[in-house]
Amino acid sequence: MATTMGVKLDEETCERLKSLGMLKRRSTHWLMREAIREYLNKEEAAEARNREADEAWETYQRTGEFVTNEAMTAWFDTWGTSEEGPEPETECRR
Repeated sequence: MATTMGVKLDEETCERLKSLGMLKRRSTHWLMREAIREYLNKEEAAEARNREADEAWETYQRTGEFVTNEAMTAWFDTWGTSEEGPEPETECRR
């Protein structure tokens, strides 16, 4: 079910939307809907990455376990090759 919401835009933005809509043969409504969808996807992904980073930091603080950049880079370099191996072992700083 769709819900109608209003948004106040300045005149310049309205004109830009109209012009782009004409170029793309899309309505201003469609452009706004797509822009909001893309913005939400981008921001939700950023929030998910932030939560993941916070969780990783909390895990490191709790356990002291980590994988060095060198070990991860070496492992990544083998991806898709016949030498690809298991993920690197964690080290511990405690």
